[in-house]
Amino acid sequence: MNLTQKGNALLLQIKVVPNASRTQVVGALGDALKIKVAQPPEGGRANAAVLEILAEKLRVPEGNLAIVAGHTRARKTVQILGLTAEETRMRLALLPANKLE
Repeated sequence: MNLTQKGNALLLQIKVVPNASRTQVVGALGDALKIKVAQPPEGGRANAAVLEILAEKLRVPEGNLAIVAGHTRARKTVQILGLTAEETRMRLALLPANKLE
């Protein structure tokens, strides 16, 4: 999983699977973090669900997260404010059944 520091923000590459049976952070998929969401991609609903679950799992306010690239694609870039790369990796590694690099 690739985290890139850009100024005071981190950039995280994610792969989103909309219309899944349940919303969950699956784990590392190459250089990205795979996230399944139950919501459809229409109207930005899947993007909103991605930010909601990431905020919950990273334990940061949802306002600290933003999709900065790939709004209409499965592969997206999420900007994270308020965490270091080390903190982000540690918080994601604590999720049950995740195999994160």
